[in-house]
Amino acid sequence: MPKISMTVNSKQVSATVEGRTLLVQLLRDTLRLTGTHVGCDTSQCGACVVHVDGEAVKSCTCLAASCEGAHVTTIEGLAQGGTLHPMQEAFREHHGLQCGYCTPGMIMAAVDLVNRKGFDLDEQLIRSELEGNICRCTGYHNIVKAIAAGAANMSAQPVARAAE
Repeated sequence: MPKISMTVNSKQVSATVEGRTLLVQLLRDTLRLTGTHVGCDTSQCGACVVHVDGEAVKSCTCLAASCEGAHVTTIEGLAQGGTLHPMQEAFREHHGLQCGYCTPGMIMAAVDLVNRKGFDLDEQLIRSELEGNICRCTGYHNIVKAIAAGAANMSAQPVARAAE
C-alpha cells in the first residue's frame, strides 16, 4: 500500500492508503475531517467538493494517491483563527442552507466560482455554475443570494487562495 503525503488545511499529513482509497475517504475516515460529505458516490451531488491545489474537485471520484504532494482545502480549512470565511458568513447571514448536508460542498464550489469568475456574479451565472451541486431541501433562492453576497464580501476582504 502506498504512503502518501499532502498538505490538508495548511497542515502536512501522511497516510498509508490502498490504491483504491478515495480522497473523501481519506479526509473523513483517516483524518476525521467530517465536514466533507458523501451524498451520492457518483459525482452528481457535489456534497464532497474540496479544493485541490486551488481548484474545486469532487472528492468522491478522486483517488487519494493522485493527491500526492497536493494542497487540499476542506470546509474546515476556510475559516481563519475562528473567523468565518466571507462565503461561510454569507451562507449564515442569508440562510443559504436548510439541513446543512450540501452546504460544505456548496460553499467550496462557491469560493471556486468566485476565484474563477470574479466578484460580480449574476443570478444566471450562479445558477448555471451550481448545476453540479444538489440541494434537496431548498429552491436555491437563498443559496444564490448567499453566493452573490459572499462574492461581494470576498471582494471587500480578499482571502488568499489555498496552494498559493
